[in-house]
Amino acid sequence: MGKTMKALRMYGPYDFRYEDVPVPEISEDEILVKIDTAGICAGDVKTLHGGIRIWGTGDSDRYIQAPCIGGHEFFGKVVEKGSNVAGIEIGERMISEQIVPCNNCSYCRSGKYWMCRQSDVYGFKDHTQGGFAEYMKFHKNAINHKIPEKLSREQAVLIEPFACSMHAVERGKICHNDVVVISGLGAIGLGMVTIARTHAPRLLIGLDMKENRLQKAKEFGADIVLNPAETDVAEEIEKLTGGYGCDVYIEAAGSEKSVNQGLKAIRNLGRYVQFGVFKDLISADWNIIGDTKEIDILGSHLGPYCYDAVIQGMADGSIKTDGIVSHTFKMCDWEKAFETAEIGPDAIKVAMRP
Repeated sequence: MGKTMKALRMYGPYDFRYEDVPVPEISEDEILVKIDTAGICAGDVKTLHGGIRIWGTGDSDRYIQAPCIGGHEFFGKVVEKGSNVAGIEIGERMISEQIVPCNNCSYCRSGKYWMCRQSDVYGFKDHTQGGFAEYMKFHKNAINHKIPEKLSREQAVLIEPFACSMHAVERGKICHNDVVVISGLGAIGLGMVTIARTHAPRLLIGLDMKENRLQKAKEFGADIVLNPAETDVAEEIEKLTGGYGCDVYIEAAGSEKSVNQGLKAIRNLGRYVQFGVFKDLISADWNIIGDTKEIDILGSHLGPYCYDAVIQGMADGSIKTDGIVSHTFKMCDWEKAFETAEIGPDAIKVAMRP
């Protein structure tokens, strides 16, 4: 390999640049991976458009350390390893969990590493550069997993988003008699559908405004799919549940309307899971949560302890993935890739390859 590589770096809102950068240098505890494929997350698109969650309102609350190589959905093959690295061989396919824990804070020490106070996610920090590049360094504190050869490229690039799907479903504590609603059927929402199906809920409902995603949800196990642009979702869910509402509502759209729809559709004592990320601050009637319905509000962040289970589920076929990767571009065509991810009528998961 040469001393430089091509990478997509983020300098500011609307200022991404595909340019030459040095190939990362690794320590004796790290590995260097040649990136095979990297997925574009909805959060990456929101980052391009100046999402306040990433860029903040100024230096004091800015999450990203720009310029930075983006990309937290990735996998590749090991091409170099440090002298202290054991159990990993050159040529093996590897994925690294999206967060690199500090291993020192109280969350890390208690095993809740995904809530690490440093919150160093690949693709946003100086020392955790991401996978939108030819090569990537897996940090010495990284949590890495081997990818079996039987998984296709399209499956491997979905491990990270589906790990997020699995964690959100687990947060909902789905039981066999539950009516479960998943709002937003992008790649992660569809992952939630196929994983929620394995919990055997009484009724599984998917919500989206794109017909191809609704049909894919039915393929993946949804009993009913609804388009909020055509149906009063809360009213329809009341009809389906004898006027009570759903037991579990998982918000995966990152939409203010989806949030308020969920608060209206959920039953008294229901469980609301917030996974979707919002570009801007939103408003909701907070009284519904306490004074009206006494809802359990549960956040869902990343995919802790889910990677191996997702890999196994993909390998044995219990987790469906067919057709989720809808488009693949060369990384040099990143502008077209991001545009497709944002507004492509048939796009679900858009991926890039160096």
